[in-house]
Amino acid sequence: MIMSRLRLLGFAIFISLPSFAYEIHVYPSNWWVGMKHSTIEVMLRGERIGEAKTVRIDYPGVRVVDFHRVSNPHYLFLHLEIGADARPGTVKIVLPGSKGFAEEVVDLPLLARREGNGTVYAQGIHSDDFIYFLMPDRWSNGDPGNDRIPGLKDQSLNRDSIFLRHGGDFQGIINHLDYLQSLGVTTLWMTPVLENDMPNRTEHGYAFTDHYTIERRFGGDAGYRALSDALHKRGMKLIQDAVYNHVGLYHFIVQDLPDSSWLHQWPKYTQTNYRGEPLMDPHAAASDQKLTSDGWFTREMPDLNQDNPDLAAFLIEHAIWCVERFGVDGWRIDTYMYNSLDFMNRCNQALFDEYPHITMFGECWTPGVERQAYFTRNHLDMPFKSNLPGVLDFQCLFNGIQPAVHDTSAWGGGIDKLYQTLGDDFLYADPAANVIFLDNHDMSRFFSQIDEDVAGQKLGLEWLLTARGIPQLYYGTEVLMKGIANPDGNVRRDFPGGWPGDAKNAFTGSGMSPDELSVQTLAKKLGRYRLHSSALRTGKLMQYLPHRSLYVYFRYDDHQTILCAMNTGNAPITLDFSRFNERTAGFTTGVDVLSGSRYALDQPASLPGRSMWVLELQ
Repeated sequence: MIMSRLRLLGFAIFISLPSFAYEIHVYPSNWWVGMKHSTIEVMLRGERIGEAKTVRIDYPGVRVVDFHRVSNPHYLFLHLEIGADARPGTVKIVLPGSKGFAEEVVDLPLLARREGNGTVYAQGIHSDDFIYFLMPDRWSNGDPGNDRIPGLKDQSLNRDSIFLRHGGDFQGIINHLDYLQSLGVTTLWMTPVLENDMPNRTEHGYAFTDHYTIERRFGGDAGYRALSDALHKRGMKLIQDAVYNHVGLYHFIVQDLPDSSWLHQWPKYTQTNYRGEPLMDPHAAASDQKLTSDGWFTREMPDLNQDNPDLAAFLIEHAIWCVERFGVDGWRIDTYMYNSLDFMNRCNQALFDEYPHITMFGECWTPGVERQAYFTRNHLDMPFKSNLPGVLDFQCLFNGIQPAVHDTSAWGGGIDKLYQTLGDDFLYADPAANVIFLDNHDMSRFFSQIDEDVAGQKLGLEWLLTARGIPQLYYGTEVLMKGIANPDGNVRRDFPGGWPGDAKNAFTGSGMSPDELSVQTLAKKLGRYRLHSSALRTGKLMQYLPHRSLYVYFRYDDHQTILCAMNTGNAPITLDFSRFNERTAGFTTGVDVLSGSRYALDQPASLPGRSMWVLELQ
């Protein structure tokens, strides 16, 4: 049992302290000149470093503002001011010797900043983007040489197990960027890429153990920078998956805890209630609120206390460090509502201050549009106001496209839910900043949710690529990958063709079934069309009340108008274009962007069952 490694008094953590003689670690591992965030907190970690009486720096433009100790003598925290006149070089942090210890000198490299803030990197993710979300370990193995790294706890490598490592990496992704672009994808989002030195279940990355080391089994620091560069050379973007709420049990800040207040501690193991409602409920019990925010996500993921100022500085500086070092364009923030929301506002603002064009979206898996809107910029009159630009739009999935596609009745109760959910967009400051999706790594795949209905999968994809918001496609959804999330490994299987010798190859089409190819072809055609469609990327949305199994909405701007008609029922239904004359006025023909078929707008048309038309009006 992992928890038995910890010595517990109640549930407060006391770790046997390892020896770090003659080795001092510095966090952040470097900084940059010319940053707005110019007074940084530097965390030093090493044996008895907390006993240092003085700290000295002799570097032009850099000075020590102050330093302080914490209860664990392995840590020392400095505040350094990096002046506007500082130049790139290596700052020497000198710790005079004492009690038999020699003088220690710690290097902090100061680098020149990246060029292109807001234009080449930190560009932000918007509705004109199309996100592809994948798990690096499960997508493609481009470098078998890094499948196992000596010294890491998890040495597993077995593709026959859904719980072990499979060997996918950054090089595998670089090798197949052409495929992503063939889908019309503009942006890549991956599960966390930080090193995960846990004993098992390391394939997902959410229990990482070192903020300043990129997972070496993916290709490490150099591989991540190579992937970022390859994306940007193609005019594509990079999203990093950020986790502020927790770390892995084997993270050094847990195994060698700086101070007891860095973690939310309980008399015994206490799990979060996984409920966001107590945070906004005016009648909520304080105990429920505490359980939401301070309970642990799992036994293997200790819950961080972002109200500790040293930890908050550590997390914020790491976020800035990642953007500057790797050219990140946007953040997806894991388990958003379990964090200190005041901290999240401060962290988000620190990124906005440094990178004015950057955007982020949070995972807020909670029922109801109004509860989801609470965590993002909104029009709610409540004491807490979030500065988060957007959220993962679980409501458009669970109370929208999923019931719409699943309901084949003639009266279309499912599409009415979709209509009503979008009708609640008045709660958001910018609903187009929300990320819409059909499935992800934590839930049953869309194809399985709709009982493996190929026509339903096509409906879902056509909606995804024409609806308001930022579309996100989970890897393999475009080739009918299936799986029920019990256990979760079933929805995290390998992408076909990512390994040599795969019988099925989605990159080339070899071994694919006719249904898989037809769905993939639809995704490619509509995804590429969206790339050049101003109406779909940034246009307004107008929707009409559903009629029986028919749901019609328009995407439009001053340059283009697109009519989207969805028939979720099994039987054909008449589409009377005259009902929509406030949007069709001035046009005579609708051209199906997928089939090329043309429909005269002055006469009704029959829309087949379980199908959708995307018509560009001319």
